[in-house]
Amino acid sequence: MIDVYTANTPNGVKVPIALEELGVPYRVLRVDLGAQEQKRPEFLRLNPNGRIPAIVDPDGPGGKPLSVFESGAILWYLAEKHPGLMPADPVERVRALEYTFFQVGGVGPMFGQAGWFARQSVAVPIAIDRYQTEARRLTAVLESRLRAAPWLAGSTYSVADIMHVGWMRAPEYAGVPLADYPAVQEWVERMSARPAVQRGLRAFS
Repeated sequence: MIDVYTANTPNGVKVPIALEELGVPYRVLRVDLGAQEQKRPEFLRLNPNGRIPAIVDPDGPGGKPLSVFESGAILWYLAEKHPGLMPADPVERVRALEYTFFQVGGVGPMFGQAGWFARQSVAVPIAIDRYQTEARRLTAVLESRLRAAPWLAGSTYSVADIMHVGWMRAPEYAGVPLADYPAVQEWVERMSARPAVQRGLRAFS
């Protein structure tokens, strides 16, 4: 059984959803972000960056326990080990990798900054505008992709879709009006209707 150290955040929901999709047993070990548990030595041994999520797979390479941190690395590791989220087509595999990195380097940090600056007691208009504008631009990239293909990798549902669902379920946090992006909105509805996605989200209830 895989131990998942996480919290109910847009990044934190990815791993339970992926494990539900793969049918891999796991248990959620909640990390209290408000209490800064992610900065304690016992957690830093799993993730020296002090961020959720992190996992411990008791059956890693060579049958030895393996800890993995960073959501993109975790999902890619799981998708390579267990069938179901990695496209068989080599071109779609590359597309899945592209959109995984697109989320890691773009959507995640830009949405996070947009929401953080918008909620400060002292407004910083230039920062709010900068990050909300970038969040909308990134959503427009996803809109273009999802108009061309049903899933981010192409015809195949993959790890790339799970990477994005946390932020795209709550776009208002980053000041993104999802109604302006109908293909993304329809994709969010399809994602939200998946039983494994629903079970992954309920892992925090």
